[in-house]
Amino acid sequence: MSASDPLPFRKMHGLGNDFVVLDARARDMTLTTAQARQLADRRFGVGCDEILTIRPAGNGGDVFMGVHNADGSIAESCGNGSRCVADLIMRETGKSRIVMETLGGPIIAERADGNQVSIDMGPAKIGWRDIPLAEERDTLHLGIGEGPLRDPVGVSMGNPHAVFFVDKADAIDLAVLGPKLERHALFPERANISVVDVRSPTHLRMRVWERGSGITLACGTAACATGVAAVRRGLTQRKVTVTLDGGDLLIEWRADNHVIMTGPFAEVFTGTWVLP
Repeated sequence: MSASDPLPFRKMHGLGNDFVVLDARARDMTLTTAQARQLADRRFGVGCDEILTIRPAGNGGDVFMGVHNADGSIAESCGNGSRCVADLIMRETGKSRIVMETLGGPIIAERADGNQVSIDMGPAKIGWRDIPLAEERDTLHLGIGEGPLRDPVGVSMGNPHAVFFVDKADAIDLAVLGPKLERHALFPERANISVVDVRSPTHLRMRVWERGSGITLACGTAACATGVAAVRRGLTQRKVTVTLDGGDLLIEWRADNHVIMTGPFAEVFTGTWVLP
């Protein structure tokens, strides 16, 4: 984009995981990596964990949702952001069910009770090539670690996740361990790093270091990956509440392998930003 172009945006969040939402259906909003970083900067830009760009769908869906991380890199999908964009499109179209296309595959969104949205995030992928890993490993026991974090479960929810089960998630120094594990040689596309403790067979406590964004208050795809990982380890039932720093998400890994995420969304303000 030209530096002289004013950029209309919406600021939204899901459980404190916050987004700048751009509508590129009627005008070009192709951001460079540097521009995305500036926009996401909390001191010199608008500030957000991720930038979401709404574009015309190309494969029969209602819209395409693109995702930039705060460091300007591209992400395949965004669970909390999907609920925000889904609310916008459902209000715009009057629909209660829509299909959003992402680089990680199509996802289905539906209205739910209590001003919430349910997202069918599609099938969980647990093959080592799907995550992807740099070499063949048992994804139930990746066999890597850093400090107190050991032997995570690998899951792809359209983007790569490593889930570490610990005694107490709040005791982990995620700011130190997260960036080291995100860039571990086993993850050629880097990885989202979650630390989780099991409160009951239906309740998990999770904190997350997001690839390209750092510690965030919530991450929808990480919550989905955590639910899948807990079932695979035999720790929980298939439907669980995941408590993140920003609040709760309801995650269900259905028998058909699809993962359903239900949670809130909010629009904070709208504005116009001029690229420096």
